[in-house]
Amino acid sequence: MRIGTFVLAAQFPGQGPGEALHRAVRSAEAAEESGLDSVWLAEHHFVPYGVCPSATTLAALLLGRTRRIRVGTAVSVLPNHHPVALAEQAALLHLTSGGRFSLGVGRGGPWVDLEVFGGGLDAYENGFPESLGLLLDWLREPRVAGRGERFGFREVAVVPRADELLADGSAQGPEVIVACTSPKTVRLAAGRGLPMLLGMHCGDEEKAEMVALWRTAAREAGQPPEVVEGVAHVSAGVAQIEDGPGAATETLVKTMPGWLRQGLDAHVTVDGRHRVMRDPVAYTELLCGLHPVGPPQLAADRLAATAERTGITRFALLVEGSGDLAATEENVRRLGADVLPLLT
Repeated sequence: MRIGTFVLAAQFPGQGPGEALHRAVRSAEAAEESGLDSVWLAEHHFVPYGVCPSATTLAALLLGRTRRIRVGTAVSVLPNHHPVALAEQAALLHLTSGGRFSLGVGRGGPWVDLEVFGGGLDAYENGFPESLGLLLDWLREPRVAGRGERFGFREVAVVPRADELLADGSAQGPEVIVACTSPKTVRLAAGRGLPMLLGMHCGDEEKAEMVALWRTAAREAGQPPEVVEGVAHVSAGVAQIEDGPGAATETLVKTMPGWLRQGLDAHVTVDGRHRVMRDPVAYTELLCGLHPVGPPQLAADRLAATAERTGITRFALLVEGSGDLAATEENVRRLGADVLPLLT
């Protein structure tokens, strides 16, 4: 079982973005100190839901401050980036960290980001496969040309090569993970043999169905058995470790709805389409019921149950749900000290 943290850099009511970012950095450092496996960084624009606008930039900072832990993006929003520029950053972080960087990518949403960064709605609705293909080419080939509908350019040299030899003698480029919320994206990831990142709003049954679809689609695409059997998907969730029945849920129900209401209400669609927002209290209660929220044994049991039902053994857990720095650090410490030993 590989337990990591999921860092949104959430700005809670009454807080500034600097406070949210400081808590994000400190929670990542605490994750390494506590023996956790990884830190996954979200990217958002123009909303207090998460105030990290560049997951790769924050990853670079954290890779420089740590020595062991894996740092990944969850996710870099591909329609807002040129895939070559993002791949260059991934190669740089992979090589300079000794292979500790993972690049998670996703479509994002139909937000005003698409207007600001110039990708447009078509990049969100239709352009993801082309962007993903170009990004993967850059991470795997010595020379690349853009021959798609959106990206066209002459063949150029890939510098630096992501698959150059590392200090340990390995020559594989950075891991690439795809955030999947629809069967279409699951099939796209499976066709490329790429692991999935599955969202924290999904229960075990839905995640199990997506894993089964991935396996079927990967076989149909001709992926070798060792890829199909060895893939390491990642399950996102929420973790709050406290003693006493209901204490952890009570903490999150007091704090998370205010953040969710403020953060989700700030999203603006690029085309004015109608949005249906979740009820913040009901959503918080749903998350508490799905994920490791409670005493250590309950948390370990829920993680083990998810792993047994879905086959997923990598987790990215939101630990900042209290909105408080000291409480977040303690939550991370308890994940490492009290929960992790119950899973080994």
